[in-house]
Amino acid sequence: MSTEPETTEQTGPGTPDPGADNGPRHDGPAAESDGTSGAGAPSEGAGASEGGPSPKDGASEAEGAGKDVASEGGASAEDGTSGSGAASGGGDPESGARGGGSAGDERPGADANGSGAEANGSGAEANSSGAEANSSGAEENSSGAEEKSEAEAELAAQRVERARIEQRKAERKGPIESGGKLSGTAADLLAAVRAVEGGERPSATVFAEPDPTPRRAAPEPARAPGTAVPEAATAPAGPAPETVQAVRRVLARGGAPETLAPQVAASLGEGAEERLHADPWQLLHVTGVRPEQADGFARALLGAECRPDDERRGQALTVWLLEQAALAGHTALEAPALTAALAQRAVPDPEAALHGTLAQGEALVFQDALEDAPATEDAGEDDEHPVRALVGLERYALAEESLADGLARLINSAPKEAGSASDWERATASAQGSTAELLRAAASHGLVLHTGGEASRVEPARLLGESGRLGLRAWAAAHSPLGRDCFGQLLRDVSRAREPAEAQEHSEAPAPAVATVAGLLSGAEGPGRDADGSLALDLLVVLDAPQLDVETAALLVESLPDGARLVLAGDPAVLWSVGPGRVFADLLAARVCPQIASRVPDPGPLGKLVSGIGAGELNQVAAPGKEVVIVPVRDAGEAVHRTVQLVADSVPRAIGVPADQTVVITPGHGGAAGTRALNTALKERLNPGPGRFGGFDPGDRIAYSPAPGRTLPGQVVKADAEGLHLSCSGAHVVVPKERVETHLRHGWALTAHQAVGGRWPAVVVVLPGDATRALSRPWIYTAFGRAARHLSVVHGVEQALPRAVAEIPAKPRTTRLPVLLQPPAQDPGTAPGTDSGTQERTGG
Repeated sequence: MSTEPETTEQTGPGTPDPGADNGPRHDGPAAESDGTSGAGAPSEGAGASEGGPSPKDGASEAEGAGKDVASEGGASAEDGTSGSGAASGGGDPESGARGGGSAGDERPGADANGSGAEANGSGAEANSSGAEANSSGAEENSSGAEEKSEAEAELAAQRVERARIEQRKAERKGPIESGGKLSGTAADLLAAVRAVEGGERPSATVFAEPDPTPRRAAPEPARAPGTAVPEAATAPAGPAPETVQAVRRVLARGGAPETLAPQVAASLGEGAEERLHADPWQLLHVTGVRPEQADGFARALLGAECRPDDERRGQALTVWLLEQAALAGHTALEAPALTAALAQRAVPDPEAALHGTLAQGEALVFQDALEDAPATEDAGEDDEHPVRALVGLERYALAEESLADGLARLINSAPKEAGSASDWERATASAQGSTAELLRAAASHGLVLHTGGEASRVEPARLLGESGRLGLRAWAAAHSPLGRDCFGQLLRDVSRAREPAEAQEHSEAPAPAVATVAGLLSGAEGPGRDADGSLALDLLVVLDAPQLDVETAALLVESLPDGARLVLAGDPAVLWSVGPGRVFADLLAARVCPQIASRVPDPGPLGKLVSGIGAGELNQVAAPGKEVVIVPVRDAGEAVHRTVQLVADSVPRAIGVPADQTVVITPGHGGAAGTRALNTALKERLNPGPGRFGGFDPGDRIAYSPAPGRTLPGQVVKADAEGLHLSCSGAHVVVPKERVETHLRHGWALTAHQAVGGRWPAVVVVLPGDATRALSRPWIYTAFGRAARHLSVVHGVEQALPRAVAEIPAKPRTTRLPVLLQPPAQDPGTAPGTDSGTQERTGG
């Protein structure tokens, strides 16, 4: 019984495909399954095996919204590429010859690179061996201040000490006065007792407690702008051991692996064993468990009482399908699609199952008006407008409504005044083109959208600089630590460029006001919060805005104070968020605020190549400096071999980019050329070691995923009783050993969703032949766009690359945000302020 859950995106918006065993995507390394997938298309997630569920299989790999399951034995790919027309030049960065040539000469000592990696820190603990002795003579250096010798100083010290000893002896021989050695509160109490005994004061007044002195609120510690506080890596409190043990007994009776007990106890909470025994289909609440596995568990527990028409089964399957839809990026499903999926899961009465789920309050139903529905000739003015019925989980429905309310607040409120109109005009006049348009829009609007590629980030950087000079508390937030650091450097460069040449040599640029979105919301980074709990800022620029899911976006908008300006900036052609929703795309489609399209092109051959992909064209580009190279391969084994050659030898020697500044991007975690296989080969070449710390050694590159959709690249520093110590973009993170297997994987090779938001000097994109079904224009655009100087494409997919670029756009997602953002319709039967987009909501 496998525990890989399914995803529903591959069939289009709101249409779950119960026949495809698709694993949900997760950027983290949680529980990789090495089984095979059924009808699902290859993806970043590993395929679900048909054997029994294991703790490793229990948590799925959900790499991003809308990915299908990748088979471990075959097509394990989020997508693949064909080298047709991608660039001029081929083979490897040195040869430049298109064809099947070697990717780089194998030098005799190449395989020994990093052979001493285990010993790199061998002396680390001894580096401070003499540290305690460094100040051993510090106290002796003052003896010459009185021009005395060391002997004279020693004799003087002895005389003082002998005098003190004699004084203490004399005090012990003399009479001791009661309470004479007391001080502070004890002395005051003794004096009070004696006053009462002597009749000087009444006892009632002596021991009355005084009014407490009011405490002043401790000021919040000041945090340097741009300083990232290391993220806490402590494991959350797990379920009680007795609860886990009771669940283990229920699982054993049902024939399910007892190793699932901690997950079941955590998912079902207190009384998990009673809930599971009363309703065996509650097992579907565990991430990775599929309906056929829950059915088998129910048959073992209930025997003849287990029937397909059991209402408990229908309700559990309804919730499970909605959860799979969320993993695929949908915030809701159309009711007909949901009932059709229930019917395919052998639910005899899908309508009754849906109504039962709504009555229990486990889901909500919405009726949204269809504005673009075709009009009929017989329709009258009083006829009802067509609607679509949507069903969604409460958490995503409420998040979407909260986000719509917060965005409306920003749109309809006047932004905080900063500087005069003439000040903004002067700032705008000093800029040109789309930069001036962005400044002008941000001056008078609370919400602005900015679109463009990597080079366009100079425009939000200019906006932050001008806003700070006008007195606004301006901050930027990026999706990843890599994006934060890169944008911080851009802010410094922009600030220096506006200074006179002679001042640039002596001035130190202030710490950039940039954080990660997660750090900003948690308080670990950024300006902190004011007394009302709002973020202490007046302007927030969110980079990588397509990566915002509805829950994160709702938290962010709710945290903004009244009068704040929000600028959402990003490239609409990249992959969408891992979590449900498509916030940036929905806002662009709704057209409820100013939209500024950058006219700053991405430079060089790489910029030309990526820009063409975004437009649906795979152009041949001239690459005189080997900026783009195609490396054809015949199979996955050759792809792994050539990738290692490129990273360890060819790219450093021909391009000048060392291996630690090169990243490998591949479609999936599983398969013969997935991240697991590539990371194993790259570790053996670049940092060989026994993996004595849960498979890791000091010096290993890692990808740490503290939460779904978040990946922190870093390096292993050491391991001790606390866990594995990592360095992630300058922050020290400790991962407890019980979380290493589920939250950590090697990071030489990443998936496209793990790499989004970051850029590297050199990128090797690996596209094995079994990845053709996972190819799409957004994946290719995202993977190729991570390269700043050099891109090598290890290519084995024939003509699938140009076909995917031209014909396979992003898979649609079902969301309610566009309807919620529309102004309320005013008809005679609707009171002002009533939202006609949500005509009915039923929660039971």
